Amino acid sequence: MRRDLQHMLAAARNARIPLLIGSAATGGADNQLSVVVGMAEDIAKQAGQHFRLGVIHSEPARDYLREKYHNKKIRPLGTAPSIDESVFDRSAHIVAVAGVEPFQAALDLGADVVISGRSTDASIFAAIPTRAGLAPGPVWHAAKVLECGAAAVVNRKYSDPLVAWIRDDHFVIEPPNPDYRCTPLSVASHSLYENGSPTELVEPSGTLYLDRVTYEAINERAVKVSGSRFESSDTYTVKLEGAELVGYQTVVIGSIRDPVILRQLESWLEGMQGTARQRLEEIFGTDDAASIQIGVRRYGVNGTLGKLEPDPRISHEVALVFEVTAHSQDLATSAAKAVTHIASHYAVPEWSGLISALAFPHSPTELNRGPVYRFNFNHVLELEDPLEPFSIETLNI
Repeated sequence: MRRDLQHMLAAARNARIPLLIGSAATGGADNQLSVVVGMAEDIAKQAGQHFRLGVIHSEPARDYLREKYHNKKIRPLGTAPSIDESVFDRSAHIVAVAGVEPFQAALDLGADVVISGRSTDASIFAAIPTRAGLAPGPVWHAAKVLECGAAAVVNRKYSDPLVAWIRDDHFVIEPPNPDYRCTPLSVASHSLYENGSPTELVEPSGTLYLDRVTYEAINERAVKVSGSRFESSDTYTVKLEGAELVGYQTVVIGSIRDPVILRQLESWLEGMQGTARQRLEEIFGTDDAASIQIGVRRYGVNGTLGKLEPDPRISHEVALVFEVTAHSQDLATSAAKAVTHIASHYAVPEWSGLISALAFPHSPTELNRGPVYRFNFNHVLELEDPLEPFSIETLNI
């Protein structure tokens, strides 16, 4: 991250053009934003750079969110988990995903460089051209394609930039790297990336429609895109993302090659986990044992798709990933040792005596992951003002 930031700051300051950075350190929470801002200050100091830095905080105050919740201004999206007021106390972080307006406000305050907390990927690239009054359809579609850099080229081998020229009724996109090229298919496919609909992309201020879009190769490396439409929404909304602590986790990886066990893998796992549960209660007592969660992922069966896997065939060997989670790291590690010992020697009727069911690639087998979190928000927040949940400060670097 420091290397990329160093290159971007140097290029932007040398060219005297604004630099916008969104979703600082990916999550965009205040503690992550602080790290990136500190890094930028340190890089600038070492390079002798001076500029005005805009900092966008996207982690709203909990009292503000509670009030919005009471006023029914927070509503769920799709498969959002149900929430109640306790979620605001349980969450480690809750961020609002910014649109273009906070970036534009920071630029209006004279910022040369803007570092934002959580934002939509496309907003980072749409902020300046929409501020300049360019047509929103081509702007938002170009921003959507630019959001992952060279991901829209044919056979990307490594990360690299991408450039777009935005006109009134179309945009042209082309990779500056001569080793890369864009085709209508590669650009169109990225329009679908991380998008629930092939024809609609919802942003805080409206929706980008792609149902009338045409992609045309204008040479061997560049593509012209026409027909993109953006319609403003009646209600401005920003997505909320939150996470809460689940516990502390230890992971153990082991593989099974024994065809006798693999033929009865599910019943073997069910019996093993039942025995492990009993043993954990004997070792740690009922209360601590009740806090321990045991998960087993099965790679070679359905490790990628889970319950959605349509092919029931089992490979000739299966890797099991044991995930043991508890209220402390020590408890998770101790429980993982017990669980995997039981799994290693859990009997099957066809074999007599002690069996060794699992082969482990690591020694010691336990890999401690530390604290683990789960998402607890997939909601939108209705706003009266696009800047409402965000605070912006400027620093003279």
